Amino acid sequence: MLGPTAHIDTFTRDNLPPFDQWPDFLLDGFDYPEHVNVGVELTDAMVDKGFGDHTALIGNGRRRTYKELTDWTNRLAHVLVEDLKVKPGNRVLIRSANNPAMVACWLAATKVGAVVVNTMPMLRAGELSKIVDKAEISHALCDTRLMEELVSCAKTSNYLTSVVGFDGTSNHDAELDRLALEKSVMYDAVQTGRDDVALLGFTSGTTGSPKATMHFHRDLLIIADGYAHEVLAVKPEDIFIGSPPLAFTFGLGGLAIFPLRFGAAATLLEAATPPNLIEIIEKYKATVCFTAPTAYRVMLRAMDEGADLSSLRAAVSAGETLPAPVYDEWINKTGKPMLDGIGATELLHIFLTNRFTDHRPACTGKPVGGYEVRVLRADGTEAPRGEIGRLAVRGPTGCRYLADDRQAEYVQDGWNITGDSFMMDEGGYLHFAARNDDMIISSGYNIAGPEVEAALLAHEAVAECAVIGALDEARGEIVEAHVVLGDGHAPSDLLIKTLQDHVKATIAPYKYPRSVVFTDTLPKTETGKIQRFRLRD
Repeated sequence: MLGPTAHIDTFTRDNLPPFDQWPDFLLDGFDYPEHVNVGVELTDAMVDKGFGDHTALIGNGRRRTYKELTDWTNRLAHVLVEDLKVKPGNRVLIRSANNPAMVACWLAATKVGAVVVNTMPMLRAGELSKIVDKAEISHALCDTRLMEELVSCAKTSNYLTSVVGFDGTSNHDAELDRLALEKSVMYDAVQTGRDDVALLGFTSGTTGSPKATMHFHRDLLIIADGYAHEVLAVKPEDIFIGSPPLAFTFGLGGLAIFPLRFGAAATLLEAATPPNLIEIIEKYKATVCFTAPTAYRVMLRAMDEGADLSSLRAAVSAGETLPAPVYDEWINKTGKPMLDGIGATELLHIFLTNRFTDHRPACTGKPVGGYEVRVLRADGTEAPRGEIGRLAVRGPTGCRYLADDRQAEYVQDGWNITGDSFMMDEGGYLHFAARNDDMIISSGYNIAGPEVEAALLAHEAVAECAVIGALDEARGEIVEAHVVLGDGHAPSDLLIKTLQDHVKATIAPYKYPRSVVFTDTLPKTETGKIQRFRLRD
């Protein structure tokens, strides 16, 4: 089933799920050579196609052409092999905000046959340690402005032996950059197999225990040659902009893979707030935007104040469901559609979407070419049209967890069970109903409630707690903590702030509870299980 491999370190292939737990892969129309390297396809191959002088990346006040990006990544590849001794198949963690240097490091590591793990800059040492241990990561490349937590992680790690800094600004004055200065711009990339793992995308389930989704080199090309080609119809003239972190597969696809696959340009912002997005769209006449509905709400208000977003031809909304009023207002003000879509880290990117010529409010459209969907009842049978059920998907990409028993939960009878509830109407269009697990989606971020609970319970004042998602107009949902205090502690505004600060210092700050409700007891079953649905009600 698997083709040839170039990996000397066979850890990822050794830890793929058993074949009988794989989803069905529908690969018709997605044919790639046995040996293909995504890093080469997005740089050297683009120069060979005549895009050398085209802008590839915009960021930190300058533009970089495809030729400059190719040379840059080839120099870095030499450093990884010659100085850092990275072997094909080794896992390399990258820690950075969205900037051109992060993209260059990702591409360079991919060229040398490494398996890349991109991580959020907000993660703390404890969270990084879980990722490092799960993937047995040996090397890390880190923006020097973010070294503290990673260095702390490395001090207690049995695996992480090399942490090297790079300059995420335009100065290029850090250890990795200095080593690269003397290297050749020519590099013979590792001839990875199309079925070699290129990327580990980490996602957090309801337990808060990290899951690593395994994506092959061919998978990274499929999402571009599928969704980006079919739905977005990307052209070399396009300029991409967006807010999702490159550490998320949604961001990596929309702000790196998609533009670079077609000779377009990616504009990267470290602080991609809605005002910053508006400024960059106006400055560079961006044509494709990836962000969440909450950001589009801010953009709509800015348009009332005279902002010119007319250059946008594609406004892609994902990360949380798109409210019909936002869709309607966007149509009324721009005359252009907003493309609501849904994807999953397990399937790498968007698999269900509206189209430019086929879109409607409160609807997520139809599957991307190559994908099939079903709506299932609890017993696994297909639900009739108009009935809400569990979404099941299969196509050219699919779930492969790294050494994880939860593979059997996500993949059933060859289908990926995404954890979303949908309704299919008589026309075959899909309508989102709700998440059917305990994940909280706030401003496009997935937050596992139990992880927040664990952080709260580590504080001496907390005896019991339960975390839920509470509806919020601005963010879709916010994290709300229901807290039972221990003896000697009384409710107060000061204690709320203390608990919030404690969570921010323990896990990524964006996960902190924006609402804290003190209560005497939590609703429970006779066996002691907390009934979170009653808190939601």
